[in-house]
Amino acid sequence: MATTETALKEALTSIEGATGVALVDYTSGMALGTMGGSKTFDLNVAAAGNTDVVRAKMRTMEHLGLKGEIEDILITLSSQYHLIRMMKGRGGNGLFLYLVLDINRSNLAMARHQLKRIEAEIEV
Repeated sequence: MATTETALKEALTSIEGATGVALVDYTSGMALGTMGGSKTFDLNVAAAGNTDVVRAKMRTMEHLGLKGEIEDILITLSSQYHLIRMMKGRGGNGLFLYLVLDINRSNLAMARHQLKRIEAEIEV
């Protein structure tokens, strides 16, 4: 089992093209941990904003009567991928991992695979 800090560090260093990562509580909108980002990209602001994305999708699923669970949400920008991975099990309920990738330096399929593995190993 990996601690939050260890898991975030692993995501940032082992996922090619990763520029920022956060563990976020979508009930409060607060980032429980962040790594990476920049002066022009505040991961805490992004975490709070993406909480609204998760909540909106959950509301929509409820209104549509969809029974499945969200695995991940992908937002594609012109120069970045933003990947939201919902946490499951071991106290992860209400949490998600948020990963920012440079679109030119990343492999989205591999990033999703590695983030899923990290999510399974993290101990919150």
